[in-house]
Amino acid sequence: MKPDAVIFDLDGVITDTAHLHFIAWRQVASEIGITIDESFNQQLKGISRMDSLERILVYGGKRTQFSAAEKAALAARKNACYVEALRTLTPHAVLPGITSLLAALRQEGVATGLASVSLNAPTILRALKLASQFDFCADAARLTHSKPDPEIFLAACSGLGVAPECCIGIEDAQAGIDAINACKMTAVGIGAGLQGAQLRLDDTAQLTWSRLHAFWNQQRRAATRCQ
Repeated sequence: MKPDAVIFDLDGVITDTAHLHFIAWRQVASEIGITIDESFNQQLKGISRMDSLERILVYGGKRTQFSAAEKAALAARKNACYVEALRTLTPHAVLPGITSLLAALRQEGVATGLASVSLNAPTILRALKLASQFDFCADAARLTHSKPDPEIFLAACSGLGVAPECCIGIEDAQAGIDAINACKMTAVGIGAGLQGAQLRLDDTAQLTWSRLHAFWNQQRRAATRCQ
C-alpha cells in the first residue's frame, strides 16, 4: 500500500527561510516603531503575510493606526525585503533528506504536491532547483483562507486529482498540522511541540520513503481493524 500523494509545506520542510522572513519583518516593524525578536517570530510560522502583519500590529499596540491601503503597503515592503534576501538562496539550502525523498517518491510513482501559503513559493523552488520535482503546486494567490483552514491542502489534492484521505501532508507548523487534519489527510510533523501529527519527526533527515511507507501501512492496517 502506498499513499496516492505526499503534499509538502515549503518553509521549514523543503528549505528554511524563517530567518529571512524574520529579518524582513523586523525591518518593517522597526520602521513603524515596533520591536520584535526571534521568539515572537515563531508565532508567524505557517500563516499568511497579512495575518503576520496583523499579529505584529496587535503585538505593538498599533492595530487600529493603519488603513487597509497602508497595511497593504507595509506587507509589500516586507515582501520586497524578503525577495531581496532570497537572492542568496541556492540548492545548498534544501533541507537534509528532502532531495532523496523526492527522488524516491518519483521512482515509486507517488505524486508530489506543494501547499505553501507563500506567494514566493515558485521563486523559491526555482532557486532550489526543485520546481521539476513537484507534480502540482497550489497557488497561494487564489486562497480565500490561510492555514489552519484546510483550503490550500484541498487545492493541492484537487490539482493532483487525489482524495485527501489517500494522502500524507508534511508540515513544521501547528497551523499546518491543523489544516492537514481538517481535510482528513494523514499528518507528519517536523519538529518539537506539534500537536495532532500522526507521525512526528525531529528533523527532515529522518524523513525517508521507507519510514513514510511503513508508517502509511501501519495507519492503513489500524484503520482496517477499526472498521
